[in-house]
Amino acid sequence: MSTSPLLSPAPDRGSGDQGHLHVVPSDQASSSETTRYSSFVNALTAVAREPLIVLDCGLRIVAASPSYRQMFPGNFANAHEPPFGEMNCIQWDSSVLELLADVLSQGAIVEDYAIELDVPNFGRRRMLLSARQVMGEIGRDTAIVVGFEDVTALHEAQDLKAALQEKQEMLLMEVHHRVANSLQIIASILLLKARSVQSEETRHHLHDVHHRIVSVASVQRQLSVSGPGRNVEFGPYLTVLCEGLASSMIADDQGIAVTAFATAGTIKSEDAVSFGLIVTELVINALKHGFPDGRRGHIVVDYVRDGNDWRLSVSDDGVGRSASVPGSSHVGLGTSIVEALARNLGAHVEIAPPGPGAATTIVHAGAD
Repeated sequence: MSTSPLLSPAPDRGSGDQGHLHVVPSDQASSSETTRYSSFVNALTAVAREPLIVLDCGLRIVAASPSYRQMFPGNFANAHEPPFGEMNCIQWDSSVLELLADVLSQGAIVEDYAIELDVPNFGRRRMLLSARQVMGEIGRDTAIVVGFEDVTALHEAQDLKAALQEKQEMLLMEVHHRVANSLQIIASILLLKARSVQSEETRHHLHDVHHRIVSVASVQRQLSVSGPGRNVEFGPYLTVLCEGLASSMIADDQGIAVTAFATAGTIKSEDAVSFGLIVTELVINALKHGFPDGRRGHIVVDYVRDGNDWRLSVSDDGVGRSASVPGSSHVGLGTSIVEALARNLGAHVEIAPPGPGAATTIVHAGAD
């Protein structure tokens, strides 16, 4: 919230700059009251950067800052003038007048009350009104000090920023969507090429590239739905991602199911890319190696979070991993990709030992 002009600090401008308030004290005021009144006006002068007025018990203006007189021209400090709400060419909302009446009668304090006004020569203005009772402090003719802060430019800047941000998000979503479509086309072309080549080794490599392009396309498509720069509900994201992978990579007659489970919670959209690529890489790996010769089975993707700690596992009930050849230190491309993505998330990879089925778990432990 913005601070009331009466509480905002201002630099000392010296005694030569005391003309910022136009003041005409009542003829009935005593000499001592007039002196106190002038002292108070001088104090206000030092901080009156925004429109500011002083009202009497009849809500008539007895002092006005230059900025107020410029925005709301009229005759001020005249006891015969109508009350504040009936002056000028401004249609003051009844709620403003009620607030000032409460300040006068009950000593209420108003801080940053938002109002909108159609001001001649200024147009539609958004302002914050603050008011405080000062009756008895500076003389019997002074009852309320009212300050206005013009926040029109601030709101316009905020509105413009929001509009630009919304446009940027729409453009980024469109980019994600177009990239996903383009990758899907490339993947289809690679699949057609793999079917036409004679070399089994070449066909294998083309299928490998096809699978990875499909995985990236799936992640891009999910980001185009969730929107960039926002937190992503991980449960629905994971479910839709796995459904997309199953529909694009598993034939109807293969008899392999992919199921996703996740605890409630959100992740950053930039982290969703790494999570999505990890899941797709591990699901692809399970489909390639876990179910040979038409074997049927089940792949489970499970995400559990507890505070800042989380575990993401991909397991299957396939044939399982075979024991490594003694002396072999070869690390597959898929494993390297998963390990790199896990490091990007501040996590590490745990691989279950050889045996029936297979499981790979990405573990993050410790505060972020």
